[in-house]
Amino acid sequence: MRILFGAVLLLFSVSLSAQSVKVRGFIKDSIGEPLEFANVIAAVKESGDIEAYAITNYEGRYQLELPINNTYVLRASFLGYETSVYELTIAAEAEPVQQDFILNSIADELEGVEIVYEMPVTVKGDTIVYNADSFTTGEERKLGDVMKKLPGVEVNDEGEIEVEGKAVTKVMVEGKDFFDGDSKLATKNIPADAVDKVEVLRNYNEVDQMRGLGNDQDNVAINIKLKEGKKNFWFGEVTAGGGTVGEDEAGYLVHPKLFYYSPKYSLNFITDFNNIGEVPFTFRDYFNFTGGFRNFNRGGGTNFEISESDLGFAVAQNNRANAIETKFLAGNFSWAATETLDLSGFAILSDNSTNIVNNSIRQYIASGATENTNAVSDQQSKLAMLKLSGVYKPNVNFQMDYDALLKTSEQTEDDTTRSTVMGRTNNISEVKENKPVSVNQNANIYYTLDEKNIFAAQVQHLYQDEDPFYRAVQDSIPFRGIFTMFDPSNPTNETFNPLQPANRYNINQTRNVVTSKLDAKIDYYYVLNNTSNLNVTLGSTLSHQKFNSGIFQILDNGAVNPFTASDFNNDVAFGFTDAFLGLHYKVKTGKFIVTPGLTLHNYNVKNEQLGTIITQNDWTLLPDVNVILELKKSESLRFNYSINAQYTDVNDYAQAFVFNNYNRLFRGNRFLENALSHNYNLTYFSFNLFNYTNISGSLNYSRRINGFKSNSEIIAINQVSSPFNIDSNFPDETFSAVGRFSKTVKKIQFNLTANASLNRSNNLVNDEIRESESFTQNYRGSVRSNFKDWPNFEVGYRLTLNDYDNGGLQQTFRTHRPYINTDINFLKDFTLSAEWDYYNYTNNTNTVENTYSFINADLYYQKGDSNWEFQLQATNLLDTGFINNDSFNEDFNTTSRYFVLPRILMCIVRYEL
Repeated sequence: MRILFGAVLLLFSVSLSAQSVKVRGFIKDSIGEPLEFANVIAAVKESGDIEAYAITNYEGRYQLELPINNTYVLRASFLGYETSVYELTIAAEAEPVQQDFILNSIADELEGVEIVYEMPVTVKGDTIVYNADSFTTGEERKLGDVMKKLPGVEVNDEGEIEVEGKAVTKVMVEGKDFFDGDSKLATKNIPADAVDKVEVLRNYNEVDQMRGLGNDQDNVAINIKLKEGKKNFWFGEVTAGGGTVGEDEAGYLVHPKLFYYSPKYSLNFITDFNNIGEVPFTFRDYFNFTGGFRNFNRGGGTNFEISESDLGFAVAQNNRANAIETKFLAGNFSWAATETLDLSGFAILSDNSTNIVNNSIRQYIASGATENTNAVSDQQSKLAMLKLSGVYKPNVNFQMDYDALLKTSEQTEDDTTRSTVMGRTNNISEVKENKPVSVNQNANIYYTLDEKNIFAAQVQHLYQDEDPFYRAVQDSIPFRGIFTMFDPSNPTNETFNPLQPANRYNINQTRNVVTSKLDAKIDYYYVLNNTSNLNVTLGSTLSHQKFNSGIFQILDNGAVNPFTASDFNNDVAFGFTDAFLGLHYKVKTGKFIVTPGLTLHNYNVKNEQLGTIITQNDWTLLPDVNVILELKKSESLRFNYSINAQYTDVNDYAQAFVFNNYNRLFRGNRFLENALSHNYNLTYFSFNLFNYTNISGSLNYSRRINGFKSNSEIIAINQVSSPFNIDSNFPDETFSAVGRFSKTVKKIQFNLTANASLNRSNNLVNDEIRESESFTQNYRGSVRSNFKDWPNFEVGYRLTLNDYDNGGLQQTFRTHRPYINTDINFLKDFTLSAEWDYYNYTNNTNTVENTYSFINADLYYQKGDSNWEFQLQATNLLDTGFINNDSFNEDFNTTSRYFVLPRILMCIVRYEL
């Protein structure tokens, strides 16, 4: 490892010490006005190879660094202007060179003009176009490898694309949706050698008529342009391999992919079968995957979300678990059926089997008890999604689209837990099952009456049916005083539900939640002039839910002991209505774009249970404002403020007990009221292609009043909780700050990211208000190279600090994570890719201290342009056994150890179609 680190330092010093000369100047038009985003390319005269490129800033200034002892051809160009050419020789002892360009306007753009050189980056309004070959080195295999090398673009650890710190919510290929709503499938499956250009579409709105009317600053899309050889032809690859997982198990991988793109239609097929921990579609992805559905009434001021009754299924940490087996099938199509009608859709099938082994230490604040658990979870997740979409656009003034998304899954989990508290051991077996089904439909109509009057209508309907089942079998009597409330003198009294004696206590719970939710609104835009417009919104949300649950005991002889009292059986009908009228005014004055607004809401909440009906009716006026300061075309400062009304769904209103897990009971509160939150956001962004520096950052503050809080009673490790509205004198506050910085010097890119969040909350624990505070910090710095002929590397350091103050119990957890990645080409046809990730995990008292690391390596062999590639893959070479994690809430702090897949050795063959 020291040799590798030394080699990295050597390459780094060589790259920075290479002798070069700065070439600076201005690019202006014929009347002396600077041309921002003009392009300059310096090509070696003898070979024609591009040596450097630059893009001008708002002053029209550019800057290049050119190696000495060579002659270059400089070409300055700008869309709509003639290209200017200058020949320049850089001598051994040359001084910095000043070279200006004057470009003359072209009256008409001529078709068929030959472009000799492709600019690495081109900026056209809100669109940034990257020429992929200008940034790649030939080592890239997937789209994600390409995206990481583009300035201003990041790929996070989950494989999702981020631009300007915002997640990309739509990926297109040749203008056609690629599994809309998810960038991870694109980064991990589209072959790198198929990518010609990457278009980053900022301020994106897929409806032409709506562009510029609202605030689309958070909308970012990516469009991939394919190389000519990949159009109108099937392309893809078939990957298969075998090896060993640990000492005893055979490993396998089968991963075919097939793509076809033409102007008329496109087809994408992705499959993946393996047991080596490569999970293309996780349980978390399923719940986060929206299928591209729009956020209804964004900025309207109401937060009302339908909960997912997922029973707290175990989730693998960083997709690492003790064992993972994956089966994945996905297909995506788009079809231009007529000149006015486009159809598209996708289907996803996933079947993941996961074994998770977790050892935890949990400290309960109220009771002072410490629980040590050893848990083994076997989980089976079968997921299916189907979406069909249509867009009808007969002319520029009218568009109608429709989407239907079906989601269904079958989730089962068997948990075995050994819990030890104060020397007493309780063996628990848990079973969790859920088969949810949901259908989401969305219809939109956009109509432009004339240049001043534009209408938009949206209707969205959700139907969801969930039937989670839970069973806990344990040695100890669960929840004494709740399940053992019986009157020996009157055993038939239904008020009491005796828990019958048993060798092991087998408690079961059935539950069913059916939701029907309809959202509808009409927007009217009156365009006052080129810089301002009025927006009037009229709409409503109508939600109806049915919630049923029941608890019963299965005795040793198999008989059923039903708990008939109302405390253990829910039968709830819940309705929520929001009728609203909003007014927003958008105006541009100078460098400012200001959009203030007010929305008047009438909320109605109705819950029917226990033979009575409780209703609430509230009128609320919610303001919001958005201010954008455009400092330059590529530099902006944004401020957002809003007051939001927060409402919750039937799960928090159902009065009878519901199991969360073996030692947590929950019961709703039918008298809940809404909460209000004040939200502030300040965001800065600078994308500077003049000096290759990108800076972004944001400050966020929220203050929630009358919030939904947990009223918990904790006895030892058992917790019974219920939501309530805390007094406004005890608000919840959250402050967060995020900063990103990247700069490229020659072929070296420097990156720095910082993320800090401070959360203060108040809860009622054992009838006392307790303030809890968490301060989390994440820092990451890295240096990455992008050489064409030298080995490439990335050296980085991650630091995570978690400080918890929970009712006076203070704990701090630290994780230090240096890492090194390298790609080395040798003997012409061989490539070695290796990564080392080191962890040092400690707490402030040094009672928890673990040090471990992971080394992964891949050796590739591909003869020239052959379609065959051979790979030796080694994962977790050090055979590291576990990773660590810590978490915090108002009731307890937890530190956990998760066991991970052992050493995996694979031989893999890939054939490119």
